[in-house]
Amino acid sequence: MASSETKTTDSTGKLAAGTLGQIVSVEAGLDALDIVLTTRTPLRQTFTNKILPPIIALAVVIAVWFALTPIVDDPTKLPSPGAVGSAFKNAWLEGDLLGYIWTSVSRGLLGFFFALLIGTPLGLLVARVKFVRAAIGPILSGLQSLPSVAWVPPAVIWLGLNNSMMYTVILLGAVPSIANGLVSGVDQVPPLFLRAGRTMGATGLKGIWHVTLPAALPGYVAGLKQGWAFSWRSLMAAEIIASFPDLGVGLGQLLENARTNSDMAMVFEAIILILFVGIAIDLLIFSPLERWVLRSRGLLVKS
Repeated sequence: MASSETKTTDSTGKLAAGTLGQIVSVEAGLDALDIVLTTRTPLRQTFTNKILPPIIALAVVIAVWFALTPIVDDPTKLPSPGAVGSAFKNAWLEGDLLGYIWTSVSRGLLGFFFALLIGTPLGLLVARVKFVRAAIGPILSGLQSLPSVAWVPPAVIWLGLNNSMMYTVILLGAVPSIANGLVSGVDQVPPLFLRAGRTMGATGLKGIWHVTLPAALPGYVAGLKQGWAFSWRSLMAAEIIASFPDLGVGLGQLLENARTNSDMAMVFEAIILILFVGIAIDLLIFSPLERWVLRSRGLLVKS
């Protein structure tokens, strides 16, 4: 009898030990999934994967440009890369190149900052208050689809040819995108997060700051990126249409001056600078922010 009880106890112990070992193995496997490799990526791999492809694409564009120049054979329609390079060189030597860029970038970033201050609380209000959403939600969507250039004539009539007009056009172009992006992000927050926050005392402004905004970050960041794109386009439209000497020469004014003088080399210079600024702002500000948001949610593993 004692022998059978001993066998039963041993078998039970072995079974428990085996089950415990399986649980430990599973936990170790799950922990391994959460481990983020922090080894530095080799410079050669970084160059091959991230730097070389855009260089090749740029080289192809320039090669096609060189090939098309003798075919078109009309500098007033398609200037040569050398002529555009000379335009850049002259603007640099005259000390105007950085001034063109700074005039537009400073306006664009300041206008976007104001749009951020207005669009964020507006988006929260629309997302959380049903009456406000029913009242102005469709208006925000309509404003977002309205071309930014449509706001330039009324802004000039209302405010005149000054920087206030520029900032007004930027706000009207960017605020709807930022607000709608935040509304979309809040709508995608799982209700369980909100209930858990309320259970732990995160209500009112605390709940918005510690639960709603962090959970809505992916949609909010997408709205910010789109808001910047609308800000930049709105500013370029305002500078092109409302060109005035007292406003200084930004990239939009540079493009309009080149059109007035029928200088295609300067036209290409302005277009390249506008494109360069848009890409630079995205790479320096919004792409790192987007990667941080994705990585914080385990959607992007840093290798």
